[in-house]
Amino acid sequence: MFTGIITDIGKIVSITREAGGEWGDTRMTVHTSYDVDGIDIGASISHSGACMTVIDKGTLNSGQYAGWYAFDVSDESLSKTTMGSWIEGRAVNLERAMTAKDELGGHLVTGHVDNVGFVLEIEEIAGSKRMRFEAPSEIMFGIAPKGSICVDGVSLTVNDVGKDWFEVNIIPHTADVTTLGKLQVDDKVNLEIDLIARYVARYLSHMKDGHG
Repeated sequence: MFTGIITDIGKIVSITREAGGEWGDTRMTVHTSYDVDGIDIGASISHSGACMTVIDKGTLNSGQYAGWYAFDVSDESLSKTTMGSWIEGRAVNLERAMTAKDELGGHLVTGHVDNVGFVLEIEEIAGSKRMRFEAPSEIMFGIAPKGSICVDGVSLTVNDVGKDWFEVNIIPHTADVTTLGKLQVDDKVNLEIDLIARYVARYLSHMKDGHG
């Protein structure tokens, strides 16, 4: 479980793929500012909204990053998130799994990407950025004005909603400490709708089907 509050921007430094399947077995290695000595093998880390399991790690002797770690990516994750198009050198939003003592500064985020959206518009407004994203119709039920949405792992408040789009406001701080400030029109993003909205929708669907 995560909060959508980004604590590091990592860098994908290697992507290896073995034969088999559409993509094969895929392993990615990330350079990070995290102290990897405090990251257990098997720990969960969110990568631009996608939760992955650490399978290997090590320290670095110099440079801006303190260490590195690696994780394997399934074909399912590659096909249902933006990870299938990631390349070496890509910057990714990182968040370690929350603990019981952490401040819940964003909202409850699972790290399970619901679908991929696109940047439709970006407008500069008084130093902030108004961003409009296109979202697949199957997840629009879970996006509401003043509700929460997770975009590339970042917890955001929805300003406005249309038939197949929603808008958020990116303040300068968020633009500086996440990858959202670098987004361009037509860029793909990972989307996760609010956890509560998902279960409310499931409950209402269950009641509608006469199972209440």
